[in-house]
Amino acid sequence: MIDILYEFLRAVGRVFVNPILYLTLLMAVYVGYRRVKNERRHFHIRILSGWAEVKGLVSESLLFSLCISVLSLLIGLTLPVELLYIVTIVSILSLLTFFFHLLSPIIYVAISVLALLIIGWQNWSFNVLGIEFNGLAINDGFALTITVIVGLLLIAEGLLIRKKGAQYASPRFEQTKRGLKAVSFFSKKFWVLPIFFIVPGDAIQSFLPYWPQFTLGSNEFSIILFPIVIGYQQMARKTLPVYLYPKLGRTVLILGQIVVIGGLFAYFMPIIGLIVLFGGAVLRLMISFNYTLKERKDVYAVSQKSNGVMIAAILPVSPAEKMGLKAGEVIRKVNGVDVQTKQELYEALQINAAHCKLEVLDHKDELRLTQQVVYSKDHHQIGLIVAE
Repeated sequence: MIDILYEFLRAVGRVFVNPILYLTLLMAVYVGYRRVKNERRHFHIRILSGWAEVKGLVSESLLFSLCISVLSLLIGLTLPVELLYIVTIVSILSLLTFFFHLLSPIIYVAISVLALLIIGWQNWSFNVLGIEFNGLAINDGFALTITVIVGLLLIAEGLLIRKKGAQYASPRFEQTKRGLKAVSFFSKKFWVLPIFFIVPGDAIQSFLPYWPQFTLGSNEFSIILFPIVIGYQQMARKTLPVYLYPKLGRTVLILGQIVVIGGLFAYFMPIIGLIVLFGGAVLRLMISFNYTLKERKDVYAVSQKSNGVMIAAILPVSPAEKMGLKAGEVIRKVNGVDVQTKQELYEALQINAAHCKLEVLDHKDELRLTQQVVYSKDHHQIGLIVAE
């Protein structure tokens, strides 16, 4: 028991030598910087902190990391060490090219498995920095474990998008075909899931003799804490983020469940696992393409309205947030005064600088009243970003 605990502690320490950990940290800073820069360019103010992506990089996905790690270790879902090397390379390339569509686990794992199958089929062998790549064969027994793990990661991806997608949707002004101003939302986000994996045999020890190993029966295994990257990008135009991203997340979640179930059948026929893996990767790409195609239409959920001022975004910890206002709602009256422009909104707020009463049309076009005390330190527009 003490030996196993020691191996786990050593595995935790080894995660800090993985380049993905540091690259994702730098990329999270860069993504936050670009988002804030765009927000200031369009609205002269940032909406979320520039550090929001860094703060949520691991913390928002930690529960999923724990659950998948427990399942991986208890069930004994082993992974070929060669796969983790290729996954590292593909993940790094996807991050550096800023193409987050490839950061869905099922996509970059399918690419990595395909590369290893081709290497194995051609009987190629590579030695890079002391790491030998010999490829994989269909009958190596990896189809079940890889497909099930990827399915679990896909479920985590769907839940993260559903829960956090709208939070990171950054608004920006666009010009419609009719020359009017409208607002679109762009969400570009990724998370790091540190997950414990078991690698069979002495593949790691061959070039890292100090890597922790334990004996289970007659086989040797290495415990690895590997940083899995999960990311996505999606534009919202015709659908409000609060509805689009949960819908996208549910679609990915369902696909993940199908992949897990299909992966279990690989126990009887390994080829089924590969079909499910590659088919799932194609479907995940189709999901992204389908949602992107729908949202490219010149129809905007947030644009100028003749019956009031439409909300584009809400600043965190502001009177507007405390009043429960949401992007896509229309403010008809402020302190009893009809408003149709940003200037009229600002002037109406000055009628009573210490208290604000709003008449709002919600997403169902139902009228509601809300009010809030306004303090001197609050934003001069009570934290409202409006379509103008």
